Amino acid sequence: MLKFVLWLVGAVIMMMGLNVGLGGITTLGWLSSVDFVRMSNATVYGVQDNHFRFLGGVWFGVGLLFFVGGFRLGSVRSTLIYLCLLVGLAGLFRLSGLDMEIVFGAAILPSFLAEIVGFPALAYWLWRVTK
Repeated sequence: MLKFVLWLVGAVIMMMGLNVGLGGITTLGWLSSVDFVRMSNATVYGVQDNHFRFLGGVWFGVGLLFFVGGFRLGSVRSTLIYLCLLVGLAGLFRLSGLDMEIVFGAAILPSFLAEIVGFPALAYWLWRVTK
């Protein structure tokens, strides 16, 4: 069961990484419409878009590690535990926007809960099952 969860988590994260990594700020539209932002400065937009693409690539790599964990858990176990805790920490940064209506709204709350509850729980599962 743990291996299946790692494959599933990895596949979902890789899909999200590709969505941003290949689509930039506006994404490829796999999770929302692409018309949610308007460019006012092409140069600044291009730079920020490039940074978003990099972050999408990082997220794809994180997903790839989870996916690989489904096949080679022994070699990446501690890395996956740390990544789970990192995702939990990163989820807390959602609170820095100081708009709790957005954080606790229907569009963000499932992701937020997965990040601050689900990933730490997966870290604990990885630690318990494989220690």
